Amino acid sequence: MPDRTKTARPNSDGTIKIAAMGDLHVQEDAQNSYRDLFAEVSREADVLVLTGDLTNLGKPAEAELLAEDLRACSIPVVGVLGNHDFESGSAEQVAATLRQAGVHLLDGQVIELNEVGFVGVKGFIGGFGPRMLGSFGEPAIKAMVAESVNEAMRLENAMRQVRAKRTLVVLHYAPIPETVAGEPLEIFPFLGSSRLAETIDRFKVSAVVHGHAHRGSYEGQTPGGARVYNVAKHVTKPTGRPYALLEI
Repeated sequence: MPDRTKTARPNSDGTIKIAAMGDLHVQEDAQNSYRDLFAEVSREADVLVLTGDLTNLGKPAEAELLAEDLRACSIPVVGVLGNHDFESGSAEQVAATLRQAGVHLLDGQVIELNEVGFVGVKGFIGGFGPRMLGSFGEPAIKAMVAESVNEAMRLENAMRQVRAKRTLVVLHYAPIPETVAGEPLEIFPFLGSSRLAETIDRFKVSAVVHGHAHRGSYEGQTPGGARVYNVAKHVTKPTGRPYALLEI
């Protein structure tokens, strides 16, 4: 279960500093450890947010390695799973391992830390704007669109539970095309969906973070003006580090 002894430290102006990072892709035979980076983040921020693809192939052993590294993190950790975390059909076990390590893993829920509501879903594909995939044709296409709509509805249901005045939305897939810019145009529809942005813009949101698009762009905004940040580890950020720092 999440470690309740880890609490967010409020700043003098009431804000909290959030370190956000995605696409760790921890591998079973990896030589690299995130332990030092998590210790660094604990000194720089009040909460760590992980935006999915925490494992490379969704193997329980990969999740166990990440859980071990997270021991170095002395601040609360909030996260969502990504598509890679489902690859081996062990997503539930991966999630259980990370929750046991103290991660507040969100899947259509909300958690409040220091008067900031953290809302998280994985999201799904579907494309952006008028080019979004529609529910027409073969059953497989309709099932794909239904999954995209379902993720947006789960996000909306979670947003309706928020009581905090400030909200951070945590996704894996992108809600806007601006933060996937840099990826090949041909794969844009597989990087996210505007249905997520449509849901976000129905509410007052402080910021949105996502990953998935390794070659995307750091910053954009929804049509309604919500700030969106692509915090995939590979994306260049103002910090010059694998993680972004946001004040909420």
